[in-house]
Order: sequence, then structure tokens, then C-alpha cells
Amino acid sequence: MTKHRIYSVSVASVYPHYVAKAEKKGRTKTEVDEIICWLTGHSQQSLDDQLAENTNFEDFFAQAPQMNSSRSLITGVICGVRVEEIQETTMREIRYLDKLIDELAKGKAMEKILRK
Repeated sequence: MTKHRIYSVSVASVYPHYVAKAEKKGRTKTEVDEIICWLTGHSQQSLDDQLAENTNFEDFFAQAPQMNSSRSLITGVICGVRVEEIQETTMREIRYLDKLIDELAKGKAMEKILRK
């Protein structure tokens, strides 16, 4: 089975779209970074390093310092698929991130987005 092409795409190439989506709805780059760091366990510095290195999505999630155990609480539909039903681990992590950014753009409170 061939890997989905998103796995080889650099996070840095998609990151500006995450930020733009958030900012278009009155949210901030800082909030986007907070979500990514919450999900992956990256510090702001290590996130910046990953973006600077053009790390692809597959490596970004495989090398994440500490995936948040509360991410299993993320449910719902993204791209027409229920995230909790995605079997392939890396794709599920990518979709978790997509879902969190969508929630941010929809105006959800950070406490709810971060499952606090």
C-alpha cells in the first residue's frame, strides 16, 4: 500500500494556511502554536526548529516529544471522515490537528479546544 502524499508534505508549507485560517476568523498565530504544542508536546522553540527544517508530516508526528494523551477526546468529522474512526495512526494525528484548527477558526474557547 502506498502512503498518502500528505505524509511527505512539509508541515512548514501547510502551517501558513493554518495561521491564515485562524487569523481570518480573528484568532492568532500564538493560538495555532499553542494547539500544535499541546497536541505534540513540542516547545515553541522545537516547533520553530521543525518548521525551519521543513520536516514532513510523517516525521513531525513520529518524532513528536510527547503526543498528548487527551487527543483521544477529539471527535467529529473532518474532510467527511470521523476522526475517531481513522485507523492509520499518522493520518489520524494529521486529522486531529486539522480538527483542532477548525475548532479554533469556528471560535471555540481554547479551554474546550485543548480538552481541559
